[in-house]
Amino acid sequence: MKTGQEYIDSLRQLKTELYFMGERIENIVDNPYIRPHINTAALTYDMAFDPEFMDLAVATSNLTGEKINRFTHIQQSKDDMVKKSKFLRAIGQKTGTCFQRCVGWDAMNSVYSVSFEIDKKYGTNYHARACDYVKYIQQNDLMVVGGMTDPKGDRGLPPHKQPDPDLFVHVVETREDGIIVRGAKAHQTGAANSHEILVMPTVAMKPEDKEYAVSFALPLDTPGVMLIFGRQTNDERKLGTLDQGNPTYGVVGGEALVVFNDAFVPWERVFMFGETEFVGMMVERFATYHRQNYGACKAGVIDVLIGATALMADYNGVTKASHIKDKIIEMVLMNETMHASSLAAGYESRALPAGNYYPHTTYANITKQNITRYHYEICRLAHDITGGFIATLPSEKDLEDPVTGPIIKKYFQGNANVPAMDRIKMGRLIENATGGTSLVESMHGAGSPQAQRVMLLRDANLERLKELAKNVCGIDCEKEE
Repeated sequence: MKTGQEYIDSLRQLKTELYFMGERIENIVDNPYIRPHINTAALTYDMAFDPEFMDLAVATSNLTGEKINRFTHIQQSKDDMVKKSKFLRAIGQKTGTCFQRCVGWDAMNSVYSVSFEIDKKYGTNYHARACDYVKYIQQNDLMVVGGMTDPKGDRGLPPHKQPDPDLFVHVVETREDGIIVRGAKAHQTGAANSHEILVMPTVAMKPEDKEYAVSFALPLDTPGVMLIFGRQTNDERKLGTLDQGNPTYGVVGGEALVVFNDAFVPWERVFMFGETEFVGMMVERFATYHRQNYGACKAGVIDVLIGATALMADYNGVTKASHIKDKIIEMVLMNETMHASSLAAGYESRALPAGNYYPHTTYANITKQNITRYHYEICRLAHDITGGFIATLPSEKDLEDPVTGPIIKKYFQGNANVPAMDRIKMGRLIENATGGTSLVESMHGAGSPQAQRVMLLRDANLERLKELAKNVCGIDCEKEE
């Protein structure tokens, strides 16, 4: 297992083709726009060596029998699924932001299980390849970004009918030694500071979409792979310290557009090619794994936000007000409800044919649906309690200025027992934690809210519920039919 520093050092060896603000970034590690995301991911490595978190952060590989970082683990039991939720919340509590490794973890578990079922039907050897790939990731403790979301183009058209065929990742050439792929994956959290990308299809497909039904893995510095780093709200604040709000770990996870310009993939790294009837299964598997996460990682992040909001109530001198207490209680209630849903999805998980465990689909979708609502409401309450000054705070340069600094501190003083700078720092943290980027990610990460609602209706089995109601009323179901 790598330490955080060893992870950072490993990034210096990569030759990733990464662009940001019209320039190629040669030194990813020391770039101020990317470094906070690297710091956050590094903590996921260090926690595996922390005695306080070792039980959550370390697992035993089912493939090698060795101790591994849990982020590279193929989950083997309900206990693994529950520890996943607890581990993610613990990291969120320490970082106050996204730590990026969940997506690749969920992708590995999805590809592991679906490749097994493709092999069972067609006699292919995808699963053996997937196992070898997972062992490679585990033994080198690599960070993987899960490549799910394609640009999609016209949402009303399937991949093979798009005017531009590259709007979904697809195979453009089949060779004796592998395949050539073209297209892009959008909104790739943590891609800039990952070692590998594990690509999956993004929507259910029909036989006509065969060239798009592809899953594969590549190092991110493979020739033909290009990354374009996305802007975030107030990202220029990363050039300072105080104005960031969360100066060590930043905001969300550092998303990028990953482009495949006729990149070569050797056959041993191809885990699906043309089996369109299994695409929907892979999409659903990944979505369910990932939706469970949100009630864990976001719960940890919101723990920090609730703590910051309670401190701000202290700093504002309103801690004893009954309506303030009630609003904080409401924040706690919503946060614990989100985490309870995530835990329930783990406790009610089940083994798949491949042997790895899979969350309860209904509870996982409820978890993510709650996030799309409760996170916004919690942020609203944080703004309510904190006050409007977080929207108009002067910059840290003004605070450092000998003329304006003392004036700002004088007029932003709250509780006389608390330094004005503490109140300003906490205000910046709350501004950071409730900013637009964070909320958009809570809404659309792991699928839009409507995607969860579709799955909830399907899992509800309304016909069975109708029969339950008829039985209670003594209605003869057979006669009615």
